[in-house]
Amino acid sequence: MRLSGDQARDIAASTLRFHSAHEWKSWSAALAELIDDSGCVVDQVVATYYAGPRSYTGDDLVEISCHGSPVVLRFAVERASQAGARLAEPGEFTLRAYLNGRIDLPQAEAVRDLIDATTLYQARVAAQQVEGSVSRRIRPVKEQLLELIALLEAGIDFAEDDVSVAPAGEILRRIAPIEQALTKLIASFDYGRLVHSGLTLAIVGRPNVGKSSLFNRLLEQDRAIVTSIAGTTRDLVSEVAAIDGIPIKFVDTAGIRVGQDLVETLGVERSYQAMADADVTLVVLDLSEPVQADDLALIERARGQGRYILVGNKSDLPRVAEPPEDYDAVSAITGDGLDLLRQRIAPAAAREQDSGFITSIRHAQLLRESVEALAQSRKAAEFGIPHEMLLLDLYAALRPIDAITGATTADDILNRIFSTFCIGK
Repeated sequence: MRLSGDQARDIAASTLRFHSAHEWKSWSAALAELIDDSGCVVDQVVATYYAGPRSYTGDDLVEISCHGSPVVLRFAVERASQAGARLAEPGEFTLRAYLNGRIDLPQAEAVRDLIDATTLYQARVAAQQVEGSVSRRIRPVKEQLLELIALLEAGIDFAEDDVSVAPAGEILRRIAPIEQALTKLIASFDYGRLVHSGLTLAIVGRPNVGKSSLFNRLLEQDRAIVTSIAGTTRDLVSEVAAIDGIPIKFVDTAGIRVGQDLVETLGVERSYQAMADADVTLVVLDLSEPVQADDLALIERARGQGRYILVGNKSDLPRVAEPPEDYDAVSAITGDGLDLLRQRIAPAAAREQDSGFITSIRHAQLLRESVEALAQSRKAAEFGIPHEMLLLDLYAALRPIDAITGATTADDILNRIFSTFCIGK
């Protein structure tokens, strides 16, 4: 149980009994007893005190570690509430940390991602972003933009103090690396989106090409029923697994053919819908049989809907099929070719060397807005537009970045001007 605020120590002291005269020392833990109203011991606990501002929230903070019984934890919360504490709102501890300047917005958002992580790799990325990996990549870019804004502001407002007006070439030279850095960050969202949200993969094909067997192999568990009877799978079967730390929702679909009855026809319709909804489609062929018209129609449909991978199953049998394009040969029975297929599904080569990539769609959209404004400022400089107008575009580029890292005040700009230029000496 975590208590945060000016009364954290007093409330903790009223619910705990220490074995000797206790003195609260910051960043120190002490053994105590959780007691009820009559003084009876309910649990033996450890109380750790963090004095503000060197705590998670920036306020005085006490953490009481009980044993894991839900009854004991509920009792501890009730005792604290009776002593004057209130239940925290969702995310309130992290909100206080942000308001008190302990973390910035990207770090706060990364805390949420860490809590929501479903794979170990997601957790590692989120943990590194909590430590400020995204902020460290954005901060230097923001600094360069602020320097350019300060340069132009100084040239406009302090011309009488012999501060030279920046020529167009100098402005363009300074804008170029800012644009390049932001564009690179935006490009990293393609991979960051996969890390954050994962992807959906639909496995489609004619009946009995081995879709369900391949589905089970990729999951490494017997999730779908497999028989030699064509049309065994009548509805969608889905399961989530991780490939290289990327959460993948695998969807096994009904065999696509002209339905023999109403149920199978509905299953085929759902298969088509799964293809339309998926990020990636695995179109499965049977290498032991000639390619049929239904196979070609399915490949054409997948090609028109987006990213797909053509898979030739049953590579352990004599090959008869002649697929119309490159394909991945696999065997759902022996497992041959599955490692290469997994790499095709979630390419490890796309992984950034560090975790400073963008995983938030909000960040990506804001950075795009900033790049668009920078492009306008570049055009303004090329056409010799007055600096007063050019500054409007630069401030338009700064605002989306501020929405990520925190606002820049007028005093920040003035302090930068006076610390950089010899004005009013």
